[in-house]
Amino acid sequence: MKKISFLFFFTCAFFFAQAQILEPVKWQASYTKTAKNEYNLVFRASIDEGWHVYSNDIPEGGPVATTITFEESEAFQLDGGLTATTAPISVDDKIFGMTLSYFEDSLVFIQKIKSDAKSLSVKGYVEFMCCDDGRCLPPSAFDFDIKIGDAPVVDEAPAETGDSTSIWPLIIQAILWGFAALLTPCVFPMVPMTVSFFLKGSGNKAYGRFRAFMYFLFIVLLYTVPIAVIIITTWIFGGDSVTASIFNWLSTHWIPNIIFFIVFMVFAASFFGAFEIVMPEKLVNGSDKKSDKKGLGGVFFMALTLVLVSFACTGPIVGTVLIKSTSGEFWAPIVTMFAFSVAFALPFALFAFFPALLKNMPKNGGWLNSVKVVLGFIEVALGFKFLSVADQTYHWGILDREVYLAIWIVCFTLLGFYLLGKIKFKNDDDVPHISVLRLVLSIVVFSFVVYMIPGMWGAPLKSLSGYLPPQQTMDFDLTRHQVVYQTGHSDAKPTTALYSEFLKLPHGLQGYFDFDEAATHAKEEGKPIFIDFTGHGCVNCRSMEAQVWSDPRVQQILTEDYIIVALYVDDKSPLSKNDAKYGMYKSIGAKNADFQIKNFNANAQPYYCLVGHDGNLLATPRAYDLDVEAFIAFLESGKAAFAK
Repeated sequence: MKKISFLFFFTCAFFFAQAQILEPVKWQASYTKTAKNEYNLVFRASIDEGWHVYSNDIPEGGPVATTITFEESEAFQLDGGLTATTAPISVDDKIFGMTLSYFEDSLVFIQKIKSDAKSLSVKGYVEFMCCDDGRCLPPSAFDFDIKIGDAPVVDEAPAETGDSTSIWPLIIQAILWGFAALLTPCVFPMVPMTVSFFLKGSGNKAYGRFRAFMYFLFIVLLYTVPIAVIIITTWIFGGDSVTASIFNWLSTHWIPNIIFFIVFMVFAASFFGAFEIVMPEKLVNGSDKKSDKKGLGGVFFMALTLVLVSFACTGPIVGTVLIKSTSGEFWAPIVTMFAFSVAFALPFALFAFFPALLKNMPKNGGWLNSVKVVLGFIEVALGFKFLSVADQTYHWGILDREVYLAIWIVCFTLLGFYLLGKIKFKNDDDVPHISVLRLVLSIVVFSFVVYMIPGMWGAPLKSLSGYLPPQQTMDFDLTRHQVVYQTGHSDAKPTTALYSEFLKLPHGLQGYFDFDEAATHAKEEGKPIFIDFTGHGCVNCRSMEAQVWSDPRVQQILTEDYIIVALYVDDKSPLSKNDAKYGMYKSIGAKNADFQIKNFNANAQPYYCLVGHDGNLLATPRAYDLDVEAFIAFLESGKAAFAK
């Protein structure tokens, strides 16, 4: 059974090993001043060994040539055409039946411009295609924004990651989980050991406090540094797009989601008393022996012992914290793990600072096993979220909203009966009477169950919207035929849009799931386009739909004044043969994710863009924000800009 203890760590390693995305070409854009009011824009590319990039002079019918497109601006004028300072290699290509030229190792393009402005911004994108001897990657684009001032600047446009405020709920949850972990049976018994260790320390109070602080710091580092090293290493060698793709793969692919579902069920069974999950004795005992050393070495191994011993209870909690934060934000997993570890380590640091506090702590007993069982019920409920994400992403149809709710209702009902002493597990003590705390907790749990029951017949359950499957997955919904707003929009004829047989908009709204199709209809109807970059596994997307999109005013504006297109970045369904981009991407999600990054320099969801028929933004895009009035103002500003 000890092998189970390594499952969590093997799972994390497996995830990162699987997510490999090729980026053999790295671009940089800069400028040099050649004369008064004259500049050279310099585009450099470093090409990995074995790969080549086609030149800007490719005959018609050949592969994609390298081209540079500039945004029109009155601030500068192009002076001549694009020139290459690196000599290309020419070959007779048998596949294309023509002579082709390409670059290996590196290339440099120069574009001359003239400008009277003292400072300006030159924006645009480089489109290119790269191949090796046996394969070609889909055409790619590099967006640039060269800011010309008093000194040369190298600028590589970063990808935005959405609303930075959206990380705070994750941080708060991580802190709460960190404090809750202290009450688990694996962790709480370590408190007396901590006090005993620091009581045996030096009589110097100042040094004792320094050791206590270092103990706190070592615990935080042992939790935070490993995940930070993995993410930063991936980012250094792969860049933003690879890191974001790894997060997307972790959050939505069926393999990690099924594995985490199984892991959570295994931990829940352990919490219920089926078996014990422990770290290998040699590893724990070895660390414990080294903690007897004097100085900071002993403090470090004391912290390591705590982390190893507590793994059986903190493992699933750590997994929950990490998975909930992998939504495309580079720093989110690191920050949330830091928040969790600080909250987890803080009580131990306080006991190390003030050992006398232990006198006020409750003693070990059956209450610890009760905490463990309660966590087991919570693990079951949380575990089904992973199965739900895989089910939605791949459209298996096995865990619709009412099935998911039924599982939660039964799970928390059993938890309520357990708190009342009506259910007993293997390692539980007898409960001769119900304490006030148990009574209060059972009231809270049963109230939660009563709140969920109307959801079985279509109640929106807005507070749980981010955790439940979408409303449109329900088979029996009494609210489906209710009027959405005063004009009775919900009775509109269903759309026959591409992919509408398995993708739906919330609240009965009608729209599209392919941008090209939406753009065509937008021109026909003379309306701007509302782009919803979303995902099946996006918790914040569901919250926005339940708490903002549900407002009748929002629905009326979206319906009457916009063409809606929902672009799922994590859908694993293959592209339709009717799709104009068919063959370039493996799935709907891959195409939409690439579209978001290339056109809007963003890779997080939800992300809302208002664009005109030319594809240009009508207003600053919005991310996760539950302010309904601000969202309405956002939609109205797009309408006004489109009408000009």
